[in-house]
Amino acid sequence: MGGNYIKEKQKKANREKQFFINDHSFFRTLKHYIKRKTGLEVMGIIKYRFLIMIAQLFADSRKIVLKFGSKTLVDKEGRINPEILEEFAAQVAELTKDGKQLIIVSSGAQAAGLSTMHKWARKKDIHYRQALCAVGQVELMAAWGRAFGKFGLHIAQILLTQEDFGDSNRTLHMRNTLFTLVDEGIIPIINENDTVSVEEIKIGDNDTLGALSSILWSADLLVLFSDVDGLFTKNPKEFPDAELVEIVKDIGEIRKKVSIGSTNDFGTGGQATKISAAEKALPYGITTIITNGDRPRALESLASGKQKGTVFLAEKK
Repeated sequence: MGGNYIKEKQKKANREKQFFINDHSFFRTLKHYIKRKTGLEVMGIIKYRFLIMIAQLFADSRKIVLKFGSKTLVDKEGRINPEILEEFAAQVAELTKDGKQLIIVSSGAQAAGLSTMHKWARKKDIHYRQALCAVGQVELMAAWGRAFGKFGLHIAQILLTQEDFGDSNRTLHMRNTLFTLVDEGIIPIINENDTVSVEEIKIGDNDTLGALSSILWSADLLVLFSDVDGLFTKNPKEFPDAELVEIVKDIGEIRKKVSIGSTNDFGTGGQATKISAAEKALPYGITTIITNGDRPRALESLASGKQKGTVFLAEKK
């Protein structure tokens, strides 16, 4: 009896040992594979799973909304950077070849206006700011048009206001227009209509506009490009110990854990607006990712599981 018991224990120990060897071998192979494919030296299986999860989210998503903030699109002097636009256009073109449908929400009208109308730089009057955006919107769309034109893609401009989203008749026409454009292979580029928006009825920031546009179009995925890697517990540019929040499932909890910073010089968004945008999109089954748009080939890297970010994970539709 005692001898049989010992033998069974030994067999169990050998099985567990073999499982550990196989398990370790699998993860070691996975580590080498990811390093070969991505060039990343990732520590721990959690990191592997997170990068794989982001790549899988892109693979599973057909309708994707990309939001670009002003800071992502301008150079150090605050001018719209055509090379950046062209790089993103090239990546969007590649995704469309893979059967993805994409809509862009683009800030940058004010920055483009300042590049053109230098003498208005110090004017703070609302009429001049709106006029500045009117001038800049033309420049911004022309820059996007040139960028996408190099890859044989046409763009369409859509300017929206808060009132548009509150009117069922307008939203029906907006939705139909988006579907028609995308079905015909045209890239819609959305921005707020700053010329007619006043403080009381402004959407206010393009993170929110990105969320509203995603809901309107029934998108699968919303990507908010920022100038940092994602949502941090505090400002990573000021605090070296700031930690990246990789996955968010409870927005109420995350609001308690992160320190909300200020907006940048060119934009109106920050961590707070990105959290709010995700909060709007999640109930509609739209997963939201915050990631760094300043990194080389940021969209391509994110889609292939090479770039980190913060994922606000929605329930499957």
